[in-house]
Amino acid sequence: MTTTANHPTIVLVAGHWLGAWAWDDVLAHLGADRARAVALTLPGLDRADPERASRTLDEQAAAILDTIAQQGDRPVVLVAHSGANAPVSLVLDRHPELVARVVWVDSGPVADGSAFAPGFPDELDELPLPAFAELGEQASLDGLSAADLERFRARAVPQPAPVLRQPVALRNEARHGVPTTLVCCSIPGEQLRELVRAGHPMFAELAKLDGFDLVELPTGHWPMWSRAADLAEVVLAEASRTADDA
Repeated sequence: MTTTANHPTIVLVAGHWLGAWAWDDVLAHLGADRARAVALTLPGLDRADPERASRTLDEQAAAILDTIAQQGDRPVVLVAHSGANAPVSLVLDRHPELVARVVWVDSGPVADGSAFAPGFPDELDELPLPAFAELGEQASLDGLSAADLERFRARAVPQPAPVLRQPVALRNEARHGVPTTLVCCSIPGEQLRELVRAGHPMFAELAKLDGFDLVELPTGHWPMWSRAADLAEVVLAEASRTADDA
């Protein structure tokens, strides 16, 4: 039976170049449940931080863990979009017992030893948001309006180089037992399952999980803007299911 006491806190972590503001449209659709949702700006993505370009994955993971600790005994549903997968994978490795469910939004857990851009040039200390023509070759922009793109460009913060270069070190097999939901946006669910079965290196960690659920939400790589209301509904449904299981 679901009670107020076991309603989980929803912790929202966006991907590269994004802060807590990226979840504004989703939060607006959470209604009364907005009070139990927390959107994070990770270290390195706060424009006002003079040291932001030197922030690391370890600092990002620590910030997520600090937020979880602030929730007291309330269970946490951790929602990770895109490039937030690296620090969230570290969190799951270091303290899997603190996460009641992880919801990957067009994303998924990373493998031990992986880095987003290990060869990122030494002379650069950050990666600005690329031109949209270039970005669209790497991730789907489907569903984004001109206003969405304008906001993205105006508010994006360059990604710190240490976050891009740092390999993720994972040691705790218990991370594979954290209940997991994949929200499939730019890659259909059946295609994702086939990639897992085929042993594709980008999806190697999924094959190690005790299991995972799939939710289809067809759109581009930034569903918090292109399908904000639908994504909010998915997040609430996963949080409600987590509460029922508590």
